[in-house]
Amino acid sequence: MEIRREIDELSERRLRVMRELSNGFDAALKAEHQQLEEHIAQLWEEQRQARAMVRFGDRDVIIQKARQEERLSRAA
Repeated sequence: MEIRREIDELSERRLRVMRELSNGFDAALKAEHQQLEEHIAQLWEEQRQARAMVRFGDRDVIIQKARQEERLSRAA
């Protein structure tokens, strides 16, 4: 849940930056907004991966099992 909390905090900061930008263009705020967007997107990806790991298990193990099953089906 730590990732989710960080996403929420950054989203609140992004909202404040967007409100400030609505008052007029500021290059520093624009750059901060872009950084916040990228960081939030990265955190969402981490959150998706963490949920998938909990639900389905380790990705590498799943791929390894699928490859083994494929080899067995080809050999049969």
